[in-house]
Amino acid sequence: QHLGMDAIAEHENSVLDYATAQLSTIEGLTIVGTAQEKAGVISFTIDGAHPNDIGTLVDHFGVALRTGHHCAMPVMQFFNVAATARASFGLYNTTEEIDVLVASLKHVREMLR
Repeated sequence: QHLGMDAIAEHENSVLDYATAQLSTIEGLTIVGTAQEKAGVISFTIDGAHPNDIGTLVDHFGVALRTGHHCAMPVMQFFNVAATARASFGLYNTTEEIDVLVASLKHVREMLR
């Protein structure tokens, strides 16, 4: 309450924008869902890597991702997406943590080539 909802929303949007830009630099990574007004989550796939493998491997870098259908199986089937990995961001996240996420995903991509 001390920070205020506007400041929290501004921070979350800033982190989301930074993460989107940084993840977009990873070759073979496709962001799934790019609505203008979206919450602080990014779902993605990496060519040749199953999302469950991505989640397991980045865990070794201290990064927590959700993987699977995310309670959205009908829409995923509609768009022919088997599963995604998903990073969620909130007030407590920093751009340095996004950098760790990106570095871990680049390492995973190299491992699974």
